[in-house]
Amino acid sequence: MSKHFYNGLRLGILGGGQLGRMLIQDAINYNVHISILDPDPNAPCKDIAAYFETGSLNDFDTVYAFGKKCDLLTIEIEHVNVDALEKLEKEGLTVYPQPQILRMIQDKGQQKIFYRLNNIPTADFFLVNDKAEISKHAADFPFMQKLRRGGYDGRGVTRLTDPAKLENAFDAPSVLEKFVDFQKEISVIVSRNAKGETKSFPTVELEFNPEANLVEFLFSPAGIPPNIEAEAQKIARTVAEKLGIVGLLAVEMFLTKGGKLLVNEIAPRPHNSGHQSIEGNFSSQYEQHLRAIFNQPPGSTAIIMPSVMINLLGEKGFEGDAVYEGMEEALQTEGVYIHLYGKKITKPFRKMGHVTILAQTMEEAKAKALKVKTTLKVKA
Repeated sequence: MSKHFYNGLRLGILGGGQLGRMLIQDAINYNVHISILDPDPNAPCKDIAAYFETGSLNDFDTVYAFGKKCDLLTIEIEHVNVDALEKLEKEGLTVYPQPQILRMIQDKGQQKIFYRLNNIPTADFFLVNDKAEISKHAADFPFMQKLRRGGYDGRGVTRLTDPAKLENAFDAPSVLEKFVDFQKEISVIVSRNAKGETKSFPTVELEFNPEANLVEFLFSPAGIPPNIEAEAQKIARTVAEKLGIVGLLAVEMFLTKGGKLLVNEIAPRPHNSGHQSIEGNFSSQYEQHLRAIFNQPPGSTAIIMPSVMINLLGEKGFEGDAVYEGMEEALQTEGVYIHLYGKKITKPFRKMGHVTILAQTMEEAKAKALKVKTTLKVKA
């Protein structure tokens, strides 16, 4: 594929959100012509893509016609029309990650079955078709109920603690996942190219906003002992190799209070748990994804400096044209890097950007991050 790099390789990306935006920022370095398909006419990629098309990612004809204009097709969101991708692949278009992998990952039930069949540690679970079937598992409460299809960014997940109180339960095919008594949530991002060369980033630690169920802080490296780090790396690479994926794979895991690691979910694309890599690692997750799908050698994933990433979320009580308060004060702090996603409208808990803070020690990075968190706000 390297012969195309000087001739404007036409890389198509399904999805034009912030992940696509950051992919474009790295792809420019490889003389790549980026085409974007997104349903939002004002998506973050609109003004920086070489070609931008508004259209549904779930419509067969739209995705198929878009793919026919590309030399290589990838994604920044997994909720896309797989039937169209399979047809394009059969006709000779290179599609990474592979359509059959996307089909499995789109269904959280199939994800859990995949873990079980491949001896990958995960929380115990049951599959149900509707709300009525939940009562069959009353003796095993409590659960996290996850819709098998369509959930994203904290949506499609609800907590079930009492079998007699199911008013918030989803009446649709779901996974009932046993509660995990965990001490930390961590993530490992792995890249794999068509030659089978894999490279993983050091494990990061995630801290969630309990109200929005979104990552609020990320710490790189994770505060875990060496044996847990080694086990997390082994599990993540095993998942990537068992899938045979080409591209990037984020593997989110629970570290239980008993010291066990359990895979929570996987994402076959750049991920929120890798944003800090732009400044904090020698290669970013975006460059690594491109190297993988171009079948090039992976870059170094070593940490340059300890870092903290903050998701810049829309403030509660504000909706409308985004106004960023405290940016000048935040930028006065050494080691602060602000990334805004080009979203015109803010609303509560919408991801509007992220901030990465680098420092010589994690303690110093955390102190700076707390300062930035209290000063930089997205309002309307």
